[in-house]
Amino acid sequence: MPDTYDFVVKRDDLRESAILPAPAEDEIELETGQALLRIDNFSISANNVTYGAMGDAMSYWKFFPAPDDWGRVPAWGFAEVARSEYAGLPAGTGVYGYLPMSTHLVISPGEDSSAGFTDVSPHRAGLPVIYNRYTIVSRDPESGSERETLNALFSPLFATSFLLEDWLAEEEFFGARKLLLSSASSKTALGLAFLLKKNHGGDAATVGLTSPGNREFVTGTGLYDEVHDYADLSGLEPPEAAVYLDFAGNGDLRAQVHGIFGDQLKASVIIGAADWEGMTPPQGNDPMPGPDPELFFAPTRAEKRIGDWGGEELRRRVAAEQDQFIESTGDWLTIRTGIGAADLKAAFRAHVDGDTTPDEGWSIRP
Repeated sequence: MPDTYDFVVKRDDLRESAILPAPAEDEIELETGQALLRIDNFSISANNVTYGAMGDAMSYWKFFPAPDDWGRVPAWGFAEVARSEYAGLPAGTGVYGYLPMSTHLVISPGEDSSAGFTDVSPHRAGLPVIYNRYTIVSRDPESGSERETLNALFSPLFATSFLLEDWLAEEEFFGARKLLLSSASSKTALGLAFLLKKNHGGDAATVGLTSPGNREFVTGTGLYDEVHDYADLSGLEPPEAAVYLDFAGNGDLRAQVHGIFGDQLKASVIIGAADWEGMTPPQGNDPMPGPDPELFFAPTRAEKRIGDWGGEELRRRVAAEQDQFIESTGDWLTIRTGIGAADLKAAFRAHVDGDTTPDEGWSIRP
């Protein structure tokens, strides 16, 4: 395997991947105003599968261009400035943010402050600001420390959990008595369930929907008031006023939930696409009982709260809640670390195939 590379996947088939050799670090040319990041570590979760599954629909492929029909799947992690032609970002600076699954990334810093900067590369213009923003961090002397790994794993997922809870509370849960979370074992769903229990316990029952194999784990977290198998949703009847929060993206499951609740379903919200091959239900896109499904796009909610609170205050609020959630994961989470291109390929394929367990989190050092 090459020492410097880009990991790419076929945009229409996430199972097909390749390692494309890249120029050596000292051969990468920088223009005035650019900097070169050496990527140290990033997390892989179902969130990355969602980025790939919705790469065209949500413009995720535009952040890190790839040749032909390939795509570079985005990830969140830590990097160090290897070389710089930008005065405000010297070599050796540590950063956290949105990265490709690669060994290096050329950026064009702008709008910088002591806290961070925005990549103003022309191809990223017009894309959501929260994906273009990088935070300057003090790296742990032991690169890839446990806390850094946990932050890389949970920060992008928990930000979505936080913004979802914030939106649901503002909407007063649409008057629902039950909040149904599919893919209840996913880390974003667990983050939302944590916030709902902590901040809104008793306002509405939090109901986890999961596979039979994950039911014991989901129940054991203690975050859900009820847990039901995908294979048997009869426990949801008789239906009460409910909101469906769809982290799985499975069209057949969505159709079943709509069929059970009908007009009692007050909102149907698509958040993720972990089940990327089952997004369209067997009956196609025919109308279902109840409300039309809507997409929750976290960057849109983030931009609203940045306007309301300011970026620093939003980051402070998310970080405070995230710290508490991370502390609560110690009873069930195991971190698995992969090093190099082969481990990266294997870890991504495992997530695409759903061949992972909910009690583990993956960190990759490319």
